[in-house]
Amino acid sequence: MSTSNTQHDLALDAIRAVVGEPHVHRSPDALGHYARTTGTTGTTPTAIVCPESTEQVQRIVRIAARHRLPLYPISRGRNFGYGDANAPTPGQVIVDMQRMNRIVTVNDDLAYCVIEPGVTQGQLADHLQQHFPDLMMDCTGAGRDASLVGNTLDRGFGHTPYGDHFLHTCGMKVVLADGSVLDTGFDAFANARSGRVYRYGVGPFLDGLFCQSNCGIVTEIGLWLMPRPEAFCAFFFSVDREDDLERVVGRLAPLRRSDILKSAIHIGNDLRILSSKLTYPYDRTDGQMPLPDAVRCQLRQEHGLGLWMGAGSIEGPADIVKATKRQIRKALAPIKPIFIDEKRYARANSLVSLLNRFGIAQSLAGRLAAIRPALDLMQGIPTDEPLGGACWRLPQPLEPDFNDPLDTDAGLMWVSPVLPMTGEDVRRVVDLVEPIYARHGFECPITFTLINQRAIIAITNIFFDKSDPTQAAAAEACYDELITALIQAGYPPYRTGPRCYPKLQKHAPELFQLSGRIKSLLDPQNILSPGRYIEPAPAKTPQSAPSTPINTD
Repeated sequence: MSTSNTQHDLALDAIRAVVGEPHVHRSPDALGHYARTTGTTGTTPTAIVCPESTEQVQRIVRIAARHRLPLYPISRGRNFGYGDANAPTPGQVIVDMQRMNRIVTVNDDLAYCVIEPGVTQGQLADHLQQHFPDLMMDCTGAGRDASLVGNTLDRGFGHTPYGDHFLHTCGMKVVLADGSVLDTGFDAFANARSGRVYRYGVGPFLDGLFCQSNCGIVTEIGLWLMPRPEAFCAFFFSVDREDDLERVVGRLAPLRRSDILKSAIHIGNDLRILSSKLTYPYDRTDGQMPLPDAVRCQLRQEHGLGLWMGAGSIEGPADIVKATKRQIRKALAPIKPIFIDEKRYARANSLVSLLNRFGIAQSLAGRLAAIRPALDLMQGIPTDEPLGGACWRLPQPLEPDFNDPLDTDAGLMWVSPVLPMTGEDVRRVVDLVEPIYARHGFECPITFTLINQRAIIAITNIFFDKSDPTQAAAAEACYDELITALIQAGYPPYRTGPRCYPKLQKHAPELFQLSGRIKSLLDPQNILSPGRYIEPAPAKTPQSAPSTPINTD
């Protein structure tokens, strides 16, 4: 989109009158802050605008439409590894909605909330704990400052029975490209009482148009919450042979399909766990990359890790939890899972405190510290601890209060294919991606998440040091090869960053051509997030009417 500087200035002057002078930013420092990326190159915006209400967003959009000003809305800009706060192309105006951070309502009887895009995981978790302790939310490992709305609109997922976030939304408020407001589902009807409890409404189900797209700006969303269960128990297991992975998936899949296990189950390799605890051991590898097998084995032994480790949770009435533990033991035998609830964790901590007086509990203390973040996430309590994993390839240790990879040279690119819940498909994906990672000089951290009753999302990623041009170039080449190979093998990603958009459009042209036609209808001037997932359909060239032959009979 071509927009003159004069038009930009006129538009931003008008927007400044809407949101106030302090909430329009154009300084080099501000633009540079939003251009930061965990990828290889960021995009610099023209300005940053921070509205505080749906009405202000409407007015901003109408101004942008008059001046053909491209807007890129973000919730909080913490989309690490998937584009961060960057627009797909430079020169767009970032509409940062972090000031729109109201928890509009919480209904404790029906267990739902309505929130704005700036509401963080930590904010909602704290609010529920203080005012509605019988309710809990689902959260991701993206940290306390991550936006719930932003994650949901990218179809992110967490750890509890409500781990599929988009599946547990109900009703959206959306500002369209003409500045009008759409309430989806039953909220489209005046005085409807079921707008937050029956997500489909009546007629076309439109909510999906505003996920992983650029068709509107979501300013409110309804999220279902969970009644806090009577009993909770986490389980952990570890295996040491490569062929154990597909065997474990094959045994857990029936429990997941039958809803005996209702929560997401995560199975990660040793590299996933090591990268969350450490930075790359350059001093032990003489600069060799990727991590040599001998050093990897030593680290695994030092930290008490298996080759593959799994975790999940059981929740519900106490007798159901007890019966489910029996089912898990039976399914995983001869593997012996460890079951930990809060009481058992507290007893173990007390034992550590006692044994530490004699200096003999260091290993147990380390294991308990590693388990704590997982226990919290499974109970809807967000934590910043997983964010440190983004910094695996950095040469310097992290600060104790670290919570933002963008403050470092941490490079991070996620590759997240979806596969059927079979051991055969899990093995195929591992055998496909590991050689590609090694060929480009990277480790292959990978987690398989049994996200629903039939599908697994494989979360794998490239860690690199952005300050090293060789690593950055290799990361780009590795990413491109991984995405192409996975799509061709039948495993497209569930979510991507801008680098992948052209590949999606190339490999599924009919899907994205239709999406482009819808985009052109809703946003004919292409002012909302140009380039994000969907390209508008090309304008049709007017054709002359066919001439009518003269009848000479």
